[in-house]
Amino acid sequence: MNSRNWIGGEWVTPSAGTIVIKNPSNLSEEVGVMHLSDVSHVRQAEQAARAAFASWSRQTGAARAGHLYQMAAGLETSLEELATIASTEMGKPIAEMRGEVMRGVNLLRYYAAEGVRASGQVIPSSETDVLQYTKRVPLGVVGVITPWNFPVAIPVWKFAPALICGNTVVWKPAEFASLTASRMAEIFASTGLPAGVLNLVIGKGSQIGDVLLEQSSLNAVSFTGSTATGRHVAEVCARRNVKYQTEMGGKNAAIVLNDASLDKTIAMIVSGAFRSAGQKCTATSRIIVESGIYDRFVEAFAKATSQVKLGAALDPSVYLGPVASAGQHKTVMSYVNMAREQAEIIAEGSLPDSSADGYYIRPLVAAGIDADHPLVQEEIFGPVATILKAADFEETIALCNRTVFGLSASLFTRDLTYAHRFLDEAQAGMVRVNQETAGVEYQAPFGGMKLSSSHSREQGQAALDFYSEIKTCAISYA
Repeated sequence: MNSRNWIGGEWVTPSAGTIVIKNPSNLSEEVGVMHLSDVSHVRQAEQAARAAFASWSRQTGAARAGHLYQMAAGLETSLEELATIASTEMGKPIAEMRGEVMRGVNLLRYYAAEGVRASGQVIPSSETDVLQYTKRVPLGVVGVITPWNFPVAIPVWKFAPALICGNTVVWKPAEFASLTASRMAEIFASTGLPAGVLNLVIGKGSQIGDVLLEQSSLNAVSFTGSTATGRHVAEVCARRNVKYQTEMGGKNAAIVLNDASLDKTIAMIVSGAFRSAGQKCTATSRIIVESGIYDRFVEAFAKATSQVKLGAALDPSVYLGPVASAGQHKTVMSYVNMAREQAEIIAEGSLPDSSADGYYIRPLVAAGIDADHPLVQEEIFGPVATILKAADFEETIALCNRTVFGLSASLFTRDLTYAHRFLDEAQAGMVRVNQETAGVEYQAPFGGMKLSSSHSREQGQAALDFYSEIKTCAISYA
């Protein structure tokens, strides 16, 4: 498979270089070739989006909704094919990837329904014979920059609300999601989406990312990725007065109190920590356990971790697959080696058989380090979790909040008093009781506090606020 750009309704194979994409589950298998774009493709995409905006923004909400419903139907029809491409390209287990594609389908349908909902309000005037009201209007051309860890869901939850609000989009996916993005664009093109409404440009962020940010006439940028890059995006957009939204890192805590149900808690924390090989910004990476249950929890969690099945992404029985790339493997393994040298290893899963040649990293649980250790404070983005012991509820909350990030946090307890205190006191944008840190529903706002987000929210109704602006209208009919 070869990646292609989709610009102004036309397919373009760029020629600024190529990268061979290998299957992270089996490095001897070449799954496709990524064709890199240059500056000219970014400018063409922005111009195509600008040209399409005039007609797209004038369509009724119901008409735009019709296109989103068609996009959803196309995605659902191609679910198995697209899930297989994504699993082969970036290593997410096929069962998870099927669920992610279906999430994309549901997101498109959710935002399609917004096309016929109210988008403003009547405001009483202090004058007689004056009608005063607000309406939501589109921003213009939106740049969407997406990561590789959710190659279907994250792009959809950005461009679906952007499109239903009347914007047009220039989409730049991550390198190791380029084949998936190309196939998605082919699916959407087949549904009759008007030319230039959604434009795909594939390439390295270092080569075309700043062109998109610095030189394109964008009205907004929505970014998901690393904290360092997100802060750069924010700085550039603020300087140019371009509306921006950044979703960045997380160091999410799961708190386990003495009265927690261990059977239910263990299963959810294992899932939160190790699904997708820990490559989620909402993954559980810090486990804070109250002292009265600490020993029993550690024993049960170690047993559960040792039973986790690691293997090839297309094996339906696999719990977690490989990490996505050589660079990701190198980074995560540096933390694994740090844990082996500086921490107590509570548990470590097993590797696939010796014939498996992929970017596999065994799930690992470490303890015996303080709350300021790099393993506890830095985002690892891999299947590595740390356990901290706390004397009481107050200390668990203090440890939970002892981070520069504030994306997601969970508490496991049967005590409603502690549950409500946690929901009030935890410094995270998404707080959950007796649920894992990963897994916020698509109709709910997604985003964090502190260095995790730029203080706006994605998904749900909140996304409409970002992709539009309010116009206040008044007319005197005296």
